[in-house]
Amino acid sequence: MLRTGGTRLAAPALRRLLGERAQPGLAAAGARAYHERVVDHYNNPRNVGSFDKDDPNVGTGLVGAPACGDVMKLQIRVDEGTGKIVDACFKTFGCGSAIASSSVATEWVKGKQMEEVVTIKNTEIAKHLSLPPVKLHCSMLAEDAIKAAVKDYEAKKAKLGDGPAEKAAEA
Repeated sequence: MLRTGGTRLAAPALRRLLGERAQPGLAAAGARAYHERVVDHYNNPRNVGSFDKDDPNVGTGLVGAPACGDVMKLQIRVDEGTGKIVDACFKTFGCGSAIASSSVATEWVKGKQMEEVVTIKNTEIAKHLSLPPVKLHCSMLAEDAIKAAVKDYEAKKAKLGDGPAEKAAEA
């Protein structure tokens, strides 16, 4: 359950599943509040889903944090002509901060060149979401997932002989 500004929040389906009867305006005293951006990306995650991992234009990054049990799969679809990421999606098993970090990461990588997305740092994601120190590992997972997806895409291209190194050698 996520809290923002002292208000208890949970996705409607989660409330029904848990049988929550409390009014959304009630909050437990002393509870740590999530930033409204975390709550927004948790309640309305962007780009949830998956692509065919065998598609040569798709890179898949699968990362996890054994300490907390969060697992994140982030996929990118790249236009092979321009090298731009044209689409991104994710599936995350974890806390609200992990889901929000994944959602933000997919939004940030769309429309950017591969070289540009690998410069996205976990500190930027954490700052955007105002993550508390105890949740910084979630933004680290998102950064690692982006890099793993790019690495997977490049490995596929190298295996097929379509990678940047092969194109440079042909020139």
